[in-house]
Amino acid sequence: MTASSSSTSGIAPLPLITGTWSVDTAHSSVNFQIRHLGVTNVRGRFDTFDATLTVGDTVGSVAIEAAIDLASINTNQADRDAHLRTTDFFDLEKHPSMTFVSTSVTGSDEEYELAGALTINGVTKPVTLNVEFYGVDTHPVDDRVRSGFAATGEIRRSDFGINFNMPLGAGKLALADKVKIELDLQFIAP
Repeated sequence: MTASSSSTSGIAPLPLITGTWSVDTAHSSVNFQIRHLGVTNVRGRFDTFDATLTVGDTVGSVAIEAAIDLASINTNQADRDAHLRTTDFFDLEKHPSMTFVSTSVTGSDEEYELAGALTINGVTKPVTLNVEFYGVDTHPVDDRVRSGFAATGEIRRSDFGINFNMPLGAGKLALADKVKIELDLQFIAP
């Protein structure tokens, strides 16, 4: 998703092979963090996910789609993970996955903005992620071309109907509404 000029209009050429790139899950991660008790962050990840990066001739023709298996949530605490799978949070019986479909990519060089529609618990909301392009290289073992990206952003869980909380007194709650998203993604060329 990098342009060879500083244009942000979406018409700059790309140094990526056109076609559909697949995510290399062995070298990628989907992470998040949320404030707990107002004094620290709890970090977690999703261990099972899939994503594709479709590249055309320009930044404006780039598209990304992703699906995350919510059952694969991992906060390094089994009881908490089990609670997150219930109707208090993700309601896996009705909504086993989270999806993201891009609507636009803008930017140039190494810095981009990725806008899209995020669906959690059957609720779809617009989300914007800041993306850093790490470059393109050939893997020394399989000789396949790879590209790397980091993306960050934040959402409010209440926007997706996730309102569970525990009052702590003095107007404080156990969990913040804001959730930070941190993605590291490596894609394999077609």
